[in-house]
Amino acid sequence: MAGPKQGDFVGSLDCGTTSVRFIIFDRYANVVAQSQSEFPQYYPNPGWHEHDPDEIQKVSETCITNACQELENNGWAKESVEVIGITNQRETTVAWDRRTGKPLCKAIVWTDSRTKNIVAHYEQVLADTGLEVASGQFKKGEEGVNALRDITGLKLSTYFSAIKLRWMIDNHPEVKKAHAEDNLLFGTVESWVAYNLTGGPAGGIHVGDVTNASRTLLMNLHTLEWDERMLKFFNLRSSVLPKLVSSSEVYGHIADGPLKGIPIGGLVGDQQGALVGNKCLKEGEAKCTYGTGAFLLFCTGEEIVQSSHGLLSTVAYQPGPGTTPVYALEGSVGVAGSAIKWLRDSMGFIKSASEINDLARSTPDSGGIYFVTAFSGLLAPYWDPGAAGLIIGLSSYTTPAHIARATIEANAFQTRAILESMKLDSKTDLKHLKVDGGMTNGDACMEILADIGGFDVIRPEMRESTALGSALLAGAAIRLFGWDLSKPETLAEVNTKGSRTFTPRTSSIKRDKAWAAWQRAVERSKGWEEGVAN
Repeated sequence: MAGPKQGDFVGSLDCGTTSVRFIIFDRYANVVAQSQSEFPQYYPNPGWHEHDPDEIQKVSETCITNACQELENNGWAKESVEVIGITNQRETTVAWDRRTGKPLCKAIVWTDSRTKNIVAHYEQVLADTGLEVASGQFKKGEEGVNALRDITGLKLSTYFSAIKLRWMIDNHPEVKKAHAEDNLLFGTVESWVAYNLTGGPAGGIHVGDVTNASRTLLMNLHTLEWDERMLKFFNLRSSVLPKLVSSSEVYGHIADGPLKGIPIGGLVGDQQGALVGNKCLKEGEAKCTYGTGAFLLFCTGEEIVQSSHGLLSTVAYQPGPGTTPVYALEGSVGVAGSAIKWLRDSMGFIKSASEINDLARSTPDSGGIYFVTAFSGLLAPYWDPGAAGLIIGLSSYTTPAHIARATIEANAFQTRAILESMKLDSKTDLKHLKVDGGMTNGDACMEILADIGGFDVIRPEMRESTALGSALLAGAAIRLFGWDLSKPETLAEVNTKGSRTFTPRTSSIKRDKAWAAWQRAVERSKGWEEGVAN
């Protein structure tokens, strides 16, 4: 009897907001084996969202084991996996003990908005004292805001990791004690998972990649190093931070399990991973991923473009140690697929997420209602932590179908708002948008997006773009299949399956009228929560 076949494959561990997947790809981005599992979500107070880091790790290891078992069931040796990459929900903040490797508290998820008062505090510090940009030289007020954005590419928001870490130190005695005693380790999810896969307290690596670090408010976007000025501003020890690494290099090797000894060669935040997975590697190319939230990235090449219209500058990827990074402009929507989950789990309008497409299609329009899905304030391009969720235009005519359609339309309106800002910043009018993520499986969602946006929507047949991105980075680290991100032609055979294009069907007059109404609804949503600075 013949033994298992030996192949050449690359694995990707995709640690999302609600689930983990381990996917094994071949050189053409065909999925050879995979496993997915959800993990618990914790909402202990209004606006709070937490994860248990140990549960994320356990689910990650289970997915690797199950996918390897499926690989062997399909006749392939598990040794066929030559390298793996890790991609992750960004900004979610983990704090653990340097000696024991155990989490000191639950992770604060990127969607969590408990830190509004801390944001307001630091906004006041910027206004009154300022940011020390050189010894004894402070920039305050609008100059301080601009200095912070020039260093980090970001703005003060509940969204970013430094704010969450500061809250942990101020509110969890265990974290405060560990920080004071220099026994605290901080990381985003890729840092935590890589640490544990490579041995944890028994020799595990403590690294963080530059795409995730660019979402912390602590990394200098120009030098790709932790910035002492930002650490001083937030009163954080540099020793808690992971070593910064590129998106594509061998960081260490898996310490145990079916892939023991296999190198980890790619680390990348999920949205940057989707940009790479869609092969948007050149200036002017863009993609939007629709998952729990929606994230639109526009590649700006080797140039950092500072937005004047509410977008963020971020690292798209760094193709290897010491190489020139590629940058992007990003617009983030906090609530996309999670609004559909809310209709299912909290409101009972649908029994499964996929049902929203049929329900939305059962009515030709939203019956004059608009749903501003500001469950945790509004992100780009509005940046209002005090905004509240709002459904306006309700009448006795309104049905669940109208609300379902308005939920999908909210996603499209917020995408258009980001693209309008990108057009102003980049001086480029986007003709089409590449999309991926769970929400894109529904044709109704894509049709509505094209109608409201006024542009073509291109949906690839193979939509595991986030996982594929980290797989490409990992493969490139060992030059598997000759992959080299600095030479896009080496990826020509990757993911060449077809795509479907959705074109706008609505008249521009109708589109503009709906857009004006949406903007009015957003204005009514803003500043609802008292005492939160906008």
